[in-house]
Amino acid sequence: MKQHMAGWCGLRRTTMSGIACVVGVGLLCASLSQLSLAQEHYPAKVVRLVVPFPPGGGTDILGRIMASRMSVALGQQVLVENRAGAAATLGAVAVAKATPDGYTLLMAAVTVHATYLALLAQNATQAAPFDLDKSFAPIAMVASIPSVIAVNPSVKANTLSELVALARSRPGALTLASSGNGALTHLAGEVFQRMAGVKLLHVPYKGAGPAMGDLIGGQVDMIITDVAVTSAHIRSGKLRGLALLAPQRMATLADVPTAAEAGMKGFEISANLGILAPAGTPAAVIARLSEVLRGMMAAPDVREQMLAQGVFALYATPEETAQAIRSEQARWNRLVRESGIKADS
Repeated sequence: MKQHMAGWCGLRRTTMSGIACVVGVGLLCASLSQLSLAQEHYPAKVVRLVVPFPPGGGTDILGRIMASRMSVALGQQVLVENRAGAAATLGAVAVAKATPDGYTLLMAAVTVHATYLALLAQNATQAAPFDLDKSFAPIAMVASIPSVIAVNPSVKANTLSELVALARSRPGALTLASSGNGALTHLAGEVFQRMAGVKLLHVPYKGAGPAMGDLIGGQVDMIITDVAVTSAHIRSGKLRGLALLAPQRMATLADVPTAAEAGMKGFEISANLGILAPAGTPAAVIARLSEVLRGMMAAPDVREQMLAQGVFALYATPEETAQAIRSEQARWNRLVRESGIKADS
């Protein structure tokens, strides 16, 4: 009798375990099915596009163009959310920590993020708040804002070669404005000095506005900054554009040659922008968004709208975007390490 009961109890335990296993597998399959269904019908609600800068700037304007076009393409509203502060890190951190479901995206200022992390890497006392490689899933690179070398009209140089000759004849005399120590304008100036073999006097300001004001007023001689900031002043004659740091000329500054055309081949600096999602976002969602962006960036009206803002439209696949991010980081890590540049505290 005892043997019979023991056998029955063992059989019951085995049967119950089997039932539990079947139920568990069923629940897992149901969850995966629901997840698959959610991805298939993505997006089913509003998507947030986080812009890590205040309203009104170049990245914000681009973000709003992207959000408007994405809303139409996705059939769901895409809203811009400005999360400015801490050298564009507040917005990036917010997205890195968001649920990886495709409903929170980052209008990433890839070059700004890369230079910030490069500067931070030289400060052993402060940990990086995010990792461009590990914290995000790349969706696409979408835009490039080239820099331009601009001088006050009083500077006796009408071409890039004349500027280089003038700087060599007066080491440390020409003043180079920037929007702050460690800013892209500062780093671009460092690259120029190295490539041209000249020495300039760096004058850091607290932002692009004050720097441009003093450049137009003649208190400083030159700046290397993005086209969106300078193009109107160059066209009006308040500044003289000597070279566009891009592979091709820009229609809005058709008379300004590229650096290669002006005699400095390989001198290219742009602020590159992309759209990223939190790491762990489903591959199906990434693929859907990437395809939407591919179509958008090929549309002539989108490209013209962006060009009017001083922005080259482009498209790179998620894999190409990941490689572009790694290249940006390698470039700026090397420059910051070799030059010893420090950011404003």
